[in-house]
Amino acid sequence: MKHILYILLLLPAFMFSQEELKGVVLEANENNEEIPLPGANVYWLDTTVGASTDMDGKFTIPYKKDYKKLVISYVGFTTDTITVTSNTMVKHWLKPTANLDEITIQGRKKAMATSYFASQNVITVSSEELLKAACCNLSESFETNPSIDVNFADAVSGTRQIKMLGLTSPYILITTENVPSIRGASQAYGLSFIPGTWVESIQITKGTGSVVNGFESIAGQINAELKKPLTDDKLFVNLFAAGSERVELNTHLNTEVSDKWSTGLYLHGNTHNKKHDVNDDSFLDMPLYHQINVMNRWQYIDNEKGFVSFLNLRYLDDEKQSGQVNFNPETDKLTTNAWGSEIDTRRIDVSGKFGYVNPEIPYQSLGVQLAYSNHEQASYFGLNEYNIRHNSLYANLVYNSIISDSRHKVKTGVSYANDVYDEEVNVNDYARNESSVGAFFEYAYDNLEALNLTAGIRIDHSNLLGTFVTPRIHLRYTPWEKSAFRASFGRGKRSANIFAENQKMFATSRAINIIDTDGEIYGLDPEIAWNYGVSYLQGFNLFGQKADIIFDFYRTDFKNQVVVDYENPQEVSFYNLDGDSYANSFQTEFNCNISEGLDIRLAYKFYDVKTQYNSGKLEKPLTPKHRFFANASYETKVKNNSRWKFDATFNKLSKQRFSSTQGNPVQYQLPEYSDDLATLNAQITRVFSHKFEVYLGGENITNVKQNNPVVAADSPFSNSFDTTFVYGPIFGSNYYAGLRLKIN
Repeated sequence: MKHILYILLLLPAFMFSQEELKGVVLEANENNEEIPLPGANVYWLDTTVGASTDMDGKFTIPYKKDYKKLVISYVGFTTDTITVTSNTMVKHWLKPTANLDEITIQGRKKAMATSYFASQNVITVSSEELLKAACCNLSESFETNPSIDVNFADAVSGTRQIKMLGLTSPYILITTENVPSIRGASQAYGLSFIPGTWVESIQITKGTGSVVNGFESIAGQINAELKKPLTDDKLFVNLFAAGSERVELNTHLNTEVSDKWSTGLYLHGNTHNKKHDVNDDSFLDMPLYHQINVMNRWQYIDNEKGFVSFLNLRYLDDEKQSGQVNFNPETDKLTTNAWGSEIDTRRIDVSGKFGYVNPEIPYQSLGVQLAYSNHEQASYFGLNEYNIRHNSLYANLVYNSIISDSRHKVKTGVSYANDVYDEEVNVNDYARNESSVGAFFEYAYDNLEALNLTAGIRIDHSNLLGTFVTPRIHLRYTPWEKSAFRASFGRGKRSANIFAENQKMFATSRAINIIDTDGEIYGLDPEIAWNYGVSYLQGFNLFGQKADIIFDFYRTDFKNQVVVDYENPQEVSFYNLDGDSYANSFQTEFNCNISEGLDIRLAYKFYDVKTQYNSGKLEKPLTPKHRFFANASYETKVKNNSRWKFDATFNKLSKQRFSSTQGNPVQYQLPEYSDDLATLNAQITRVFSHKFEVYLGGENITNVKQNNPVVAADSPFSNSFDTTFVYGPIFGSNYYAGLRLKIN
C-alpha cells in the first residue's frame, strides 16, 4: 500500500485546491434543528472577496492571514460580523429578524433548486432529491425533475433515454465531475452504468454550457458529482428489490489512509432473471441482465501547500438478454428459430483531477483533468450484428485568475481529445480516428447584487471537423429582490455517431440507408446548432411560506443536422439536413412550501420540434407537445431520532406522433398519433436514525400499459418488424422495497 501511495504522490499537476476557509450557515431556531440557509452572502470585510452558500448552506471562500473579519448576511436575518483567526471550519447560526413571514420563507432547505446568483441556468439536484425515487442508476435519477424527459428507447432492451429542450441525449453534454463521460460507444446505455448511490449531486444546465467543457454541448449539460471518500459514510449499504424480481446491492467502503489520503471502494451489482410477458405478445417486457460495477476512488488534500487530487479506477461488466420468451441464446443466436438479442459490454475507466492553487494568491489556480476509457460492446439483435470498440483519451488544462479584483474572473486553457472507433455493422466495418485540440478563454463578471456575465470563446482544430470557433454567452440580471432574469446563446458542433447513438434501429427489420455526401464521418457532415434562451426566476412569499415561479424559453436552430429518418417503415435513413430543423421549448414551474414539511412542485412544458425530412417538414416522432408534471413531498418532524418521508410524482403526456407505417401491411399499420397517457409514482421512507432507513415505493401505480409495443410481434423476421414505437410503460405497475445502512 505504501508503494502505491508514493507512486500517486508523484503524479504531476493537481486541481482545484487553495488556502481557503470553509463553513456552513444555519438558521438559529428554538428546536436547535440544523436548517441550512442557501444563498447567504459571505465576504471579507473591506474587500470584494466573497461567496454565497450552496443549497446545503455550505460555502468556501479564499483565505489569507490578513483577512480577519467575516461578514455573513441573509435576507430576513440579522447580519453578523465574526472574527476569524485561522482557516478552521466555521459553523454559524444567523438569527431571524422580527419579520416572521421572512423567517418562514428563508428557513426551508430545498432538495432541488435553481440558483439566484449564477449566470447560467443551473438546476442543482441534491442527494436528498435522488432518494425520493428508486434511483438505481443515473437514467432513473430524473423522475422527480420536470426539466428532463425520460422514456424507454425501445420495447426490448429496457434502455431509458432522456431528453432536454426537446432533444435526445446525444445533444446533451453528460459529464462526471465535469469530465465528458457518456458519449460515443456509451451513448445508448451509459446512463445505466453510473449507480445512483455513487452520485452526490447533479447539476443540470439548460442551453449551451461553458466553453471550458468543450464544444459538443448543444441543448445543455448534465454533470454528476460523485461521493467523496473523505466526506462519504465509512460504510454505506443499499439493498433494493422489486416485484419484478430485480435485485440490486450497493456498498461503499471509505477510509482515511493518512492525514492527507482517503480512499473509497464502491461496489454495485444488479441482476434480473425473471421472464415477464404481461401483454402476451411472446416478447419479454423487460430484459434479463446482470451488472458488476466496481470503482476505487482516491482523494488527496494538502491545504497548506495548495494541492488536491482525485484518482478514479473503474471496471464494468454488463450483460443483457432480450427478445422472445422462448429464445435460447445457446441454440437460437442469429437464427430464425426465435428472435433474441444479447448485449455484452466491458468497460475500463481511469480518470484524475489534479491541481494546485497558490496559497498566497488564492484566485490563481492551475489544474488538469485527465480521462481514459476502453469500451467494448459485442451485441446482436435478431439477425443484425453490431460490435463496437472505442478508446477515448481526454485532457483539459485550466488556469484560473482574476483581473483587478474578484468581480472579474478569467479561465483559460487548452484541451485535447482523441477517439478511436472500430465498428462492425453486419458485414460492414467502419473505423475512424478522431482527434481535436483546442484553446479557450472565458471571462466572468460577478456582482452578486445585480449582474453576472460569462462570455467565453474557444478555437478548436479537428482532423475530421476542421478548424472552428465556438462562442457562448450567459447573462444574469436581478431587477428587484428575489429575482433573476437570464439570457444565453451559444454554438455547438459535434460528430454524429449514427450507429452507437441509434442502436434501437438494430431491433427492427429496417434496412440501413446512409445517403453519402462525401463527409468525413460515415460520409456525412458534422452537426452544427445555435441555442438561444431566456429565463426568469421570481421568489416570493405566499401565505407566509416560501415559493418561487420560473419561466423559460429555449430555441435550438440546426444549421446542419444528421437527420435520422424513420418515415419509410422498411428502412432507416441518415442524411444531412436540407431545410429547417429546430426545437422550441417553453416551461413554467411553480415551487411552494405549503406548510412545515410539505412541498409541492408543479410544471407545464410545451414542445415544438420539427425537422425537414425528405418527405416534408414533420414533427419529431415520439415527442409530446404538452407535458404536465406534479410532485408532492412531505416529511414529519423528527421524533426519537425517527421520521417519515412521503413523495408522489404525477406525469401527464399528450399524444405523440408515430413515424409513418403506411408501407406496412394493414394489420401492422399504426395510427398517426399515440394516445395520451398519465403515470403516478410514489415512495414512503421510514428513517429510524441517521444510520438506518427503509423505503417502499411503486412505479406506474395506475398500471398504464402501451398496447402492442412491438409491431409484427407475431412475425419477427418479416419486413414490418419494429420495436421502436414506444411512447409509454410496457410492464405496467411495479413495486419495490429497500433499506439503507450508514455507519460513520
